[in-house]
Amino acid sequence: MFSEIFALTYLPIGRKAQVIKVGTEGLIRNRLLDLGLVPSTIVEAIRRSPAGDPVAYRIRGAVIALRSEESQQIQVRSID
Repeated sequence: MFSEIFALTYLPIGRKAQVIKVGTEGLIRNRLLDLGLVPSTIVEAIRRSPAGDPVAYRIRGAVIALRSEESQQIQVRSID
């Protein structure tokens, strides 16, 4: 079951979500899409750095670290 839509940056560690929309433009958008962050992709928050930013996410079998300014632009739905 799916819940409300929110920014990826708010996904709790250990939880999974489905990508709904990547809201950036230009080179950052291309980078995120190249990393596999396309609509309907499942993303799992793995761990947060000691300073709180960046956060490591499992995306299509790879672990990718994203800064909060990047993850803020990605809209997701939590998967229960």
